[in-house]
Amino acid sequence: MRELSVVITVMNEEDNIKPLQDALKAALAGIDYEVIYVDDGSTDKTRSAILSHADDRTVLVELRKNYGQSTAMTAGIDHSKGAYIALIDGDLQNDPTDIPFMLELLKKEDWDVVAGNRKNRKDGMFLRKIPSKIANAMIRRMTGVYIKDYGCTLKIFKREIAEDLGLYGELHRFIPVLAKLQGARITQVDVKHHARQFGKSKYGINRTFKVMSDLILMVFFRKYIQKPMHLFGTIGFISFGIGILINIYLLVLKIMGENIGGKPLLILGLILLLGGIQLITIGILAEINVRTYFESQDKKTYTVRKVHLGKEPVRPSLEITV
Repeated sequence: MRELSVVITVMNEEDNIKPLQDALKAALAGIDYEVIYVDDGSTDKTRSAILSHADDRTVLVELRKNYGQSTAMTAGIDHSKGAYIALIDGDLQNDPTDIPFMLELLKKEDWDVVAGNRKNRKDGMFLRKIPSKIANAMIRRMTGVYIKDYGCTLKIFKREIAEDLGLYGELHRFIPVLAKLQGARITQVDVKHHARQFGKSKYGINRTFKVMSDLILMVFFRKYIQKPMHLFGTIGFISFGIGILINIYLLVLKIMGENIGGKPLLILGLILLLGGIQLITIGILAEINVRTYFESQDKKTYTVRKVHLGKEPVRPSLEITV
């Protein structure tokens, strides 16, 4: 097993490969590392560039088509062999010279994740920096995971954390939240950031809408993944209760001889009543699904950081249960 695996997802980055490979060699000298390039459906000469500059530390994983960054990261992690895993962009905007310090911090102070914070970000103000600041603030507020820069790809993980991230869809933006769901200890450090020299950015303003939809999912995962009834049931009972009160009020009016047939309040009461019943039902079904998920695969609802045998801590393996 290598000490470090550097996972790099690339798509149409042919001009960046040689300088990136050279920078990695210089920065990681003295570390037992490997570089996992994941080609995410490139249509240029990216694959040829990787192979022409590859050495015995280089692995190229070619995906059959463009699956997106999250899936490509998962493929890279699956094919890695390092005890620690670093994620870095393939566009030369992250600096490989930050990796040794982050790795040393991870090892010495027993963090599970060290995340990068682009202190002097070299991107456009209106299309990149401002939307990013707004998104970061919303994610911190709604998830309770206080990372300054969610958009910085440069991160280093202990292997057991990286393997269980569960990256689907576009969830790479929420890696700190996914790691926190495992109980990971996360710290952040300022890292260097460079302006893009070659190629084109794959991100646009439309990613804001993807972030918003994924954020709702992350809030659910963070707070209610093991207790969905607490969300759906609470909202459902509130809705059901208000609907009952409205209908009782209208019933009293009807008994008193008033015509309630054309009142919008009647429609609202019925909607709240039926909506409450539906939400409670959804909560029950979600609880059944959660229990099926854990019990059918013999998954635990907790993770163990260490097991202490006497005075010596032993890092838990997959076989250890408590």
